Amino acid sequence: MECSIRKWNIKDAVNLAEMLNNKKILDNLRDGLPYPYTVKDAEEYITAMLSADQEKTFAFAITLDDKVIGSIGVFRCENIHFRTAEMGYYIGEPYWGKGIMTSAVKQTCQYIFEHTDIIRIFAEPFSENVASCRVLEKAGFEFEGLLRNNAVKNGKVLDMRMYSLIREA
Repeated sequence: MECSIRKWNIKDAVNLAEMLNNKKILDNLRDGLPYPYTVKDAEEYITAMLSADQEKTFAFAITLDDKVIGSIGVFRCENIHFRTAEMGYYIGEPYWGKGIMTSAVKQTCQYIFEHTDIIRIFAEPFSENVASCRVLEKAGFEFEGLLRNNAVKNGKVLDMRMYSLIREA
């Protein structure tokens, strides 16, 4: 299965809500997302992404046959890190383990490096999220180090892993 990435469309809200209304996914994302995740929540997110600064926020829908199955975004850092960006992503549970997320990460990084001046993309998955770590490794990211006791999620102190991909010279 080959996925595509594309800009969001407000019509994607129903599919987005369907994919993200899953506690297993939310448990591996940062806090702040409501559960249950509604179509209204999805509409608000899509509207925010479409109106965000196009030089700092690069947000894409991950699709199969133009149906949204996940989300991926790259967010430019500030100050001396203005040419560095953080990546975040998720994909609906029915699509786990099929290589789709790795493809979306590769496509997104290629887009960022071809269309921006960003030179470094990083991601910080929870250490226990082995699947996400593996996605990054298969997409060419390098493990840079363990961030010990770096987050508290669902009342549990967690380590995170730092990965990065550097633009080729």
